Parts: sequence; structure tokens; C-alpha cells
Amino acid sequence: MALKAVPICVSFSELGLCDFVQNKKRIPLFSSYRVNVAKLRKWECLGLKLAEPDRAQTHVEGEKTLSPSDLGSNSTDGGIEETQITESSGFHKDLNSLPKPLSATDLVSSGNDGSKVRVAYQGLPGAYSEAAALKAYPKCETVPCDQFESVFKAVELWLVDKAVLPIENSVGGSIHRNYDLLLRHRLHIVGEVQLIVNHCLLGMPGVRKEELKRVLSHPQALDQCEIALNKLGVVRVNAEDTALAAQIVASEGIRDTGAVASSRAAEIYGLDILAQTIQDDLDNITRFLILAREPIIPGFDKPHKTSIVFTLEEGPGVLFKALAVFALREINLSKIESRPQRKRPLRIVDDSNKGSATYFDYLFYIDFEASMAEPRAQYALGHLQEFARFIRVLGCYPMDTAL
Repeated sequence: MALKAVPICVSFSELGLCDFVQNKKRIPLFSSYRVNVAKLRKWECLGLKLAEPDRAQTHVEGEKTLSPSDLGSNSTDGGIEETQITESSGFHKDLNSLPKPLSATDLVSSGNDGSKVRVAYQGLPGAYSEAAALKAYPKCETVPCDQFESVFKAVELWLVDKAVLPIENSVGGSIHRNYDLLLRHRLHIVGEVQLIVNHCLLGMPGVRKEELKRVLSHPQALDQCEIALNKLGVVRVNAEDTALAAQIVASEGIRDTGAVASSRAAEIYGLDILAQTIQDDLDNITRFLILAREPIIPGFDKPHKTSIVFTLEEGPGVLFKALAVFALREINLSKIESRPQRKRPLRIVDDSNKGSATYFDYLFYIDFEASMAEPRAQYALGHLQEFARFIRVLGCYPMDTAL
């Protein structure tokens, strides 16, 4: 039986790239919606709080609306081990001159003169996320945020133009928290950055690495440097991120405490690099996503990647059929990730005459190497619509092929 392919178009309407739903209605490729940026900035300069667009308040079924008090969730998978560190007055840099991370209480709309791209990232100056932002936009103004949730809000409230968000690491795997936030918010993926991670062992000026008794860093960074740290015989102490670990060592001035962080963090906080490239796996690469309020227009000038999320109807071989729509059109899948739905993670299915069975109900995140401007990508999503209960295009963007 021949399948009738339904072309799918991308709508750059007020909600950006469209959500494909079960009704299979055709959607025009472009709409006439435009944002009067100059007027919005004028209101912001007058101190008026702008109402968030509807897209910033649209949630997946089962997700509750977040209030500013909900933004305090930890941005790391591991807990933080509290450690008593003796104070010292020996500062090697004026740390007070560094930009302070945005928190939930700071998220109030403000003006932007547009003279420079402002890019938000999670962490402190010297974090790898800041390095990714500078790789994507070398002349940008980076804006640190204390939590991943705050990064999304900074873009939605027009505090910044774009955001850089880590999504997966070649050693540590996917960052599941950020997959959940991508679905909860209505920002669009407009680019990606692949960054080589080079962990360095940092310490106070004049200290030798053999003098260290403990080392601070993000739990994932500590795990990635396990061999080198075991040789030193140091105690590993968790911190929220690598740059914060470097700042603690510099501000407290403890000579027997080091940090695993970037070489840029050593420069910012006035620390010595005691050892370079201490990670166990030299091919350590983190992939970051660039997010914006509006999508970009997909083209053919360079290789593009499209990211989608969908759920499937229950039935034998449904996932196989869903993936086959891309194989039939010779579209390469570069990433597939599954996440249980949070509101209704379990599905009851009567799969035998002996009673019902309980299964996890999953969301599937897929990256495929094709532009939404290509007919084959549009036909593939039209075909996928026959099996999916919900489809959303997260973004179509140029691939980062340079390391």
C-alpha cells in the first residue's frame, strides 16, 4: 500500500517554528508577523515591564507554570559538598569588578541599544559556556547567569539577545535538564557550537601541584580527570561549576587547595596553571546550542541540522516506522534521545489476554542532517505525522563543523 506523503512547511509566526499536530492542516511557509523592536526598547527604557509573549508561557501537558521562586533548582547533577575554607585577605585580582551572575530576582526587562550582541550563559566568567559564546560571537558581550532556568528567562525577557546552553558531552553524555527546559520554554535553536574541553589544574601563585591536598571543580570535570587526580592523592570537592571553583581558590587564598578549570579561568582569577590537559580522554568535546527568541530562515548555503521532539502512538514497531521516514529519504540522524514524560510517565496498554501492561511514555528528541527548506525534510515530517501524537520543531540551524 503506497503512503501518501504530506508536505510540511515551517511557519515563522508568533510562535516561531510550528508545532505539528494530529489535524494535519497545511501551514503557510511564512507569515507577516514582525516584532517592532524599536518600540519594545522604548518601553523598556521607560521602565515598563513588558508582557511576555504567549510562546514564553506555553508548556507541555503536565508542566506547571514556573514562578521566579522556582528558578533556584540546581544546575548540576551532583550535589555540592560543603567545605570549610579559612578566609584570607590575599586577593590576586579585583574579583568585585567581574560581572555578577543573573539570578531570578535580577530578571527585570531593561533596554538594549543593539550595539553589541548580548549572550547569556550559565556560570561565572571563565566557564566553558562563556568560551563557547565567544567562539560563536567573538565580539559579543557575555552575561553570566546562576542557573540554566535563568538563561532561558534572560532571553525571554529581552535582557539578552541569545543564549548558549550545553546539551551533550562526548565523555559525560547528554545534559537531561536542558532537554527538559528546551521543551518547557519557547526559544528556538539557531546554531550550535562544538568546543574542545581542556581541563587545567590551577593553584595559587608559587604553589606546586604536589603541595595540594584537595581540588575543587564541577563533579563532571572531576570525573573526567580521575587518573591525574588519583596520582596526586588529593581529596575531590564538588563545586557548582569550574569557574566558581577557580574563584573560590583565588578569593580564599588557600595554598593547599586547587581547582580544575579552563586556562581562561586562571587568567581571570590570577591563578597559576600547575598542569594542562589533565583529562583522561583527550578527545573531550562539549556541544552547545545557541538559543534565540525568533527562529532563523533555513537555507541551502551550508549544511544544516534540524532538531525535533515528538511522542508516538502505542503499537508494535511504531518507533521503527518513525525512524524509517528519515531513512527512506536518505536523511542522516545524528542524535536520538528519549526522556519519560513527566506528568504521565506510565502508559497502561492491554497487550495480551492476560491483562494490561505498564510502559513508560517517552518523548523522543532527534537531530537530523537536513534543512527544513529541503522538500525531503518537509515530506519526512509529514510522514512522521502519521505515527506521532505530538511533533515540535525546536530549530533548524547551520552545523558547526569546525573545532
